[in-house]
Order: sequence, then structure tokens, then C-alpha cells
Amino acid sequence: MCPQTYYNDSGRAVGPARGSFKLPLDRVLVVHDEIDLPFDEVRTRLGGGLAGNNGLKSIKRELGGADFMRVRIGVGRPDSTDPEIVAAYVLGRFQEGEAEVARLVDHGREHVERAVLGLAEPAAGGAGEEARADRSSDATGGGMGERTGA
Repeated sequence: MCPQTYYNDSGRAVGPARGSFKLPLDRVLVVHDEIDLPFDEVRTRLGGGLAGNNGLKSIKRELGGADFMRVRIGVGRPDSTDPEIVAAYVLGRFQEGEAEVARLVDHGREHVERAVLGLAEPAAGGAGEEARADRSSDATGGGMGERTGA
């Protein structure tokens, strides 16, 4: 599902969709960008903190808990903690090249496939090591050019 709401309000779409499909909370999968991970690092986890992510806060509020599956796609972080600079960074164009962005998207896709198929071994609630992407594959293609809150 691709919500038709703004990212920060995505719980308004995810909550009713979960109800329609009668999914248990741990079968909901949210894919999102993560500034607390370096660019090209992808992790899968069940539950955990929200790290100030307004989209995740909205989803938690609408689902009644934070124990949903997440694929966190690392986009890195700017050198500043100024909220305006961080917002411009997250919403701006990637500085990395198309091939690097395509590789990042491919790593995210691999994690989503593993999670959907039940092959991921995510860390629960931040304890232990999270499943990580194998960066040895060579991805081609692209066209992804903006950070838009995955």
C-alpha cells in the first residue's frame, strides 16, 4: 500500500488498511528512510523506538502500538542538528550518484522481500543486532533522486 496522506500523517492510512486486511500488528511492514543510519545501510527490525520520526509516531498512534515490522533505509544525516537543515536534507535530492541510490533501493527491496517471506531475523525492540543488507551486489538502473520519506 502507498498511503495518499503526507508521510507525517501516514498512520491515518495504515490504521484502516490494517483493519481491512485483519492483520496482526507484527505483520504490518513499514519501509522508511532513516537518518540515524549511514547511507546504504539497511536494517530490518520488529518494534523499537521512534527516534523523533513523525510518520512512525502517527503509525504507532493509529495502530495502538509500535511492534510492527520496519525496514529502515539509511540515508545518512547532515552535519547539523538544526531542524530546518535536517528537514531540508531529508526532503532534498540525494548527493550520491544514481548507481549508489539504485544500490540503496535494491538493498531495501531485498530486506522487504525477506521480511514478507518471513526470512528476516529482525532484532526485537532494539535488542541485539539487526538484519543488515549485503552490500556486495551490483545494482544498475535508477531514477530515484529525492529523499521523500520512504
